[in-house]
Amino acid sequence: MSIEKIVEQALQDGYLTPAMEAEVGRVCDTAAELSIEEYMALDRLMGALLTGEVVAVPRKQFINVMEELVLTEAIARVAEIEATSERTLDLGDIAAYALNRLPPLYATTEEGAAYQRQRAKEDLQELIAQRVSEAIAQNLNQPEFFPERQVINKGAGSDVLGQVSALLKAYAPGFEQPGGSSISF
Repeated sequence: MSIEKIVEQALQDGYLTPAMEAEVGRVCDTAAELSIEEYMALDRLMGALLTGEVVAVPRKQFINVMEELVLTEAIARVAEIEATSERTLDLGDIAAYALNRLPPLYATTEEGAAYQRQRAKEDLQELIAQRVSEAIAQNLNQPEFFPERQVINKGAGSDVLGQVSALLKAYAPGFEQPGGSSISF
């Protein structure tokens, strides 16, 4: 979809969705040079956002606590494997595989998230560890079927730290380390 059409849709609806925002970003990133019409449309969108005529819909108004629990488990396990072998594992694939086999734990408040974390640690920690183990086994045994496939949010790097950083930014923007200090990116 073109920038002009996205802006037209946002002005008509009064909302700029995360998908629309991502598409504008993709067009801007891939275009060698934007046309005058595209610049004018972006200027119109900026003005509408500043005046409140268009409201940007937040990316997430809720979190799935299971995502951060799976990421924590997967990060620890992947780091162990990569430190003791020559293998490089795809943290995103591992997390997605495990999450597809676990119940979601959504929350809209910090109190709700704390409750879901506590509930998961008491009732689901063993299941989380088991699903992450299955995901790692699947990842280790998976042949390179489609080496040309493109990763979502490509550009974060292929190393574990880059993958972790990208996943935490997307799924746990308020993730806190023990001791209360937030991770900043």
